[in-house]
Amino acid sequence: MPYIIIVGASRGLGAELAKQYASNNTVFATSRSDKAPESSKNIEYIANIDVAKEDAGQKLASHIGKKTLDTVIITAGYFATESFGSPSWDNQVKMYTTSSIGPVFIVHYLVKAGLLAKGSKIILVSSESGSITLRHESEGGGNYGHHASKSALNMVGKLLSLDLKEKGVAVGIVHPGFMRTEMTRGVGFDKFWDDGGAVTPDEAAKSLIKFIETFDIEKTGEYWAPRGPRDIGTAEAVLGKDLSTPLQLPW
Repeated sequence: MPYIIIVGASRGLGAELAKQYASNNTVFATSRSDKAPESSKNIEYIANIDVAKEDAGQKLASHIGKKTLDTVIITAGYFATESFGSPSWDNQVKMYTTSSIGPVFIVHYLVKAGLLAKGSKIILVSSESGSITLRHESEGGGNYGHHASKSALNMVGKLLSLDLKEKGVAVGIVHPGFMRTEMTRGVGFDKFWDDGGAVTPDEAAKSLIKFIETFDIEKTGEYWAPRGPRDIGTAEAVLGKDLSTPLQLPW
């Protein structure tokens, strides 16, 4: 039975990915809290894995031991809203650390421990908000840390794909969809759920898993929206109509 690891699996998309993958795989699911959900059939929860901490990758690799991972999905994130008039230094540092610094160290230590073999896949959960091309005057500025940390994550994914290609490890960067989660509610984005086509985490997880099944080394280093343009408000204004699903996103 293949081994899957979901980094950031205590709620939202990560929790749904763990649940759905567990029907046919053994899943390692991490939680930042020291009180992780109870492990269940085919899901082993690992507590105290904070992507924003330098030792997260070491702790994770040590816990997994000698098992070879089929797929690594890093979905942990942090989102705080800002405006030009009131930017937040601390929140921006936390967003960058969580989104684009932590994943480098997680992947580094998993590879160093020999846990990723030829044919393994790494999926970095980013956002369409990290696309510079898709930023359009209709939505204005602001939210510097959120957008820019996702752009940085996209670059991290591209660079990892170059470093790992010779090992046969594929790296994908994905926008899983605009979701109805506590994270988006917490920043007031629930007011956009209906008009923005937001989906539940289980719907987003199903689409992402289907995409990962067909993702391989031929697509390594690419940036995709498995659900297509349906929830990307600037897609048609920037890219035109009749866009495909899945949709390869511009940097």
